[in-house]
Amino acid sequence: MPARYDVDLDTLAGLLAAHPPYRVQQVWDGLYRQLRDPAAMTDLPKALRDELSALLPPSLELVTERVSDGGDTVKFLWRLHDDRTIESVLMAYRDRVTVCVSSQAGCAMGCGFCATGQAGFERHLRAGEIVEQVVRAMRVARDTGRRVCNVVFMGMGEPLANYHNTWAAVERLHGAAGLSARHITISTIGIVPGLRRLAGERLPVNVAVSLHAANDELRNQLVPVNKRYPLDELAAACRDYLAAKNRRLSFEWALIDGVNDRRRDAAELAALVRPLRAHVNLIPLNPTPGFLARGTPASGVRAFRDRLVELGVNVTVRRTRGAEIDAACGQLRETVALRSPRPAPVSAPAP
Repeated sequence: MPARYDVDLDTLAGLLAAHPPYRVQQVWDGLYRQLRDPAAMTDLPKALRDELSALLPPSLELVTERVSDGGDTVKFLWRLHDDRTIESVLMAYRDRVTVCVSSQAGCAMGCGFCATGQAGFERHLRAGEIVEQVVRAMRVARDTGRRVCNVVFMGMGEPLANYHNTWAAVERLHGAAGLSARHITISTIGIVPGLRRLAGERLPVNVAVSLHAANDELRNQLVPVNKRYPLDELAAACRDYLAAKNRRLSFEWALIDGVNDRRRDAAELAALVRPLRAHVNLIPLNPTPGFLARGTPASGVRAFRDRLVELGVNVTVRRTRGAEIDAACGQLRETVALRSPRPAPVSAPAP
């Protein structure tokens, strides 16, 4: 049986074949524009509401919801039908509201400083499971008088390792939910074939590359997939994406004390990003139990930022949000898993 946001418009029409044709668009708008569960679609007959509730159950069951920053950050832990768990985060800023979604349960990329990477890979998410994270966050935002305008694929998992479902979710969010492609960002650790596929897609989404090191020796240690797609190949794919879409690239850099926050690290980073006219987001590393190194202290973050500015780099220090609610990717899931074991990781297909 399909879950609520797994069905496309044609499939929904098939499910509603016994009803007047106008009901199809009515239900579709109810799901995506009005953000309603079928039971709350009061413009439908009750019998149809009951039928839809049975035909299209939700994919996500809320395990826990944690709130911080005076209500501006909300982290959700969801349980899937097979008892896997995933996270998403709703973040309100002065000028925008963003939801950060997961594309996989777990992650196969093996980055040691990431709580999700430490846990291992479980499975890809279906497109509907990704979309439903956004819809559920949109409801929470709406209930506080806010509107989600940005979606970032920066939660659990590597979106480009689950390319088909990630892109299907992007198209659904753009078409059915009405989100601008220019307000959708796909983050990748550097899956070069996926970047090249993105360059050929019709929607000009934003791309953020989780870089963290700008020489192959260090990046091989921090980001193991770099051994497969080294920096020269990654930079070439980024150049091609920029040429195809003319959308500014972003590079994410988690600052680790004494590891990638030195003057030479800044020089290497600047040399890589300047030709791409890219923006750098500096992120003070969120501590995780499985990674002993600590994040760069505030003074070091400022010094690294200032050095990049001197070198002509457009740079922002991202504010750390929700540390007290385990808001770093994968942390809330690990905290809850200590109390209730989850299914074991499995081997991931090669990206």
